Amino acid sequence: MHAKWISREFGFAAVSTYILGMPVLLVWLSGDWHWVRGWIFYAALSAWAWSCMLWLRFKDPALLAERFRTPGGGGESRSDLVILLGIKVGGVAWWLLPPLGVRFGWTPRLPLWCAVCGSILVAGGGFFFTRSFADNTFLSQMVRIQSERGHRVVDTGVYGFVRHPMYLGAGLTMVGGALVLGSVAALLASIGLALLLAVRIFGEEKLLTSDLEGYRAYRERVRYRLIPGVW
Repeated sequence: MHAKWISREFGFAAVSTYILGMPVLLVWLSGDWHWVRGWIFYAALSAWAWSCMLWLRFKDPALLAERFRTPGGGGESRSDLVILLGIKVGGVAWWLLPPLGVRFGWTPRLPLWCAVCGSILVAGGGFFFTRSFADNTFLSQMVRIQSERGHRVVDTGVYGFVRHPMYLGAGLTMVGGALVLGSVAALLASIGLALLLAVRIFGEEKLLTSDLEGYRAYRERVRYRLIPGVW
């Protein structure tokens, strides 16, 4: 038990260091230490991510452990693993494209008004993303039935608004972040990632409808998957 505790604490410290060090790394990649948009956005996003992880550590450690669960542990959808890998690779690209674009000038920089609009999207995305974690203790990074945790349907909070509020938050944050950073390349990556998330939703809902009691009724109560009034 002591060794397990040490391993868990070491893992938390390592991830915390990685998250908090990301702004420095990404601005360094840009080759411009005076890249103001980069400093502001990456520092704010890193602080938010670290705060969420710290909150989960004390308020919902079971969910934090679930988020760190690696594929192959059991119960996950095998067909989803390929999509999950694509999302992770696309996510790395989304982080790297803006600073590399600044360094090499790959795409034209977007005007300041795009950054203002992007900030609004990021704020909205952060709200849905954060509330998703607060409202749903079963918010695994993998599509799986968490029978060992008493998995049940969550239909309160933002889950009464759309069925996949975390994906909505992620989409808003990615698109908004690309606009804030003025990166056309990251904006294109955001669109690709949003399409991958949409594809993932079909498989996820098929599994949940089939294997999670009450999910079919939940789909009837909350009609929209991602965008209210649209889809």
